[in-house]
Amino acid sequence: MLRRAIDELSWYFSASPFARMMETQFGEARFIIFAAVFVGVFLAFEGIRNLLARAENRSEAINRRMKMQAKGKSDEEILGLIKARPRRGFWSNVPLFGDMNAALHSARITAPPEFVALACVLTFVAFGVVSSNVVAPMLAFAISACMFLLLPLLVLKTVHLQRMQNLVRQLPDALDLMARGLKVGHPLNTTLRSVADEMPDPIGTEFGTVVDQVAYGDELTVAMSELADRLNQEDMHYLAIAINMQAGTGGDLARVLRILGSVIRSRITLRRKIRAISSEGRLTAYILSALPVAIAAFMTISNPTYFGDVMHYPEFWPVMGMIAGAIVLNALILFRLVRFRI
Repeated sequence: MLRRAIDELSWYFSASPFARMMETQFGEARFIIFAAVFVGVFLAFEGIRNLLARAENRSEAINRRMKMQAKGKSDEEILGLIKARPRRGFWSNVPLFGDMNAALHSARITAPPEFVALACVLTFVAFGVVSSNVVAPMLAFAISACMFLLLPLLVLKTVHLQRMQNLVRQLPDALDLMARGLKVGHPLNTTLRSVADEMPDPIGTEFGTVVDQVAYGDELTVAMSELADRLNQEDMHYLAIAINMQAGTGGDLARVLRILGSVIRSRITLRRKIRAISSEGRLTAYILSALPVAIAAFMTISNPTYFGDVMHYPEFWPVMGMIAGAIVLNALILFRLVRFRI
């Protein structure tokens, strides 16, 4: 089977119509084009892999705000770069695209969401048109949609979720630091600055944004409310409410912060226990969702005529569309069953 696949690839790059066309138009330069395409795909794969699996070492465990201060940037420039733009207008209600602003902020991309979406659409159309000269147009645009529409959204969503998870894990330590500062008599603004200066990214950067807003004249309660709305995390909403209530009525904020930190730690522990208990269900969902796709791919590679002989029938693509819809619906139901909100 492997030998047959290698022979088919060798024929495709040596005697196929595509190979003859490349030889006619580019001659010996086609090998340079093939090498450039391979290098480009490899670099894109490595870039995505490093983006998803990036880990900070000790020298990098300092938040972005302090790095930018060390480079001599002003407070106004820092605030403009690290503070996410608020969602406004019609696009804020569009699924997936409405959350792109926060995802771009988490991925440290300062381009507007409209520009990123336009770039993805133009790249999708361009690649689909070019590749339709080599393969079937439907297959070309399907591959282009996966590469330039779905993949960027999945990468941004993964980066955003990872950043929010890191922030929630850091929040109890930040609350303990604030509670100790308040207990020894430091004002609230000073405790917030200590978190911004001593905690790593992302919690240090987000609290540094609050400190900079207060320095520019915003009320602390307004800055904390904006922080909670920007991050859209339940625990951050609790913190903003606690600070707003203390500013209006007074009270022992240090004790409230210690209790809130303890509650957040307990919730994180409970989430981990539930995730461990539901691991078997999630593995089953992954297997049952991937099994039909794996079987179809195996049949196509081992016996290309299995689907190829019936693709020209008019009933083929509607039936395949219904099967694909059933597979997607099955995956959504399975993952919904093993997803728990704590």
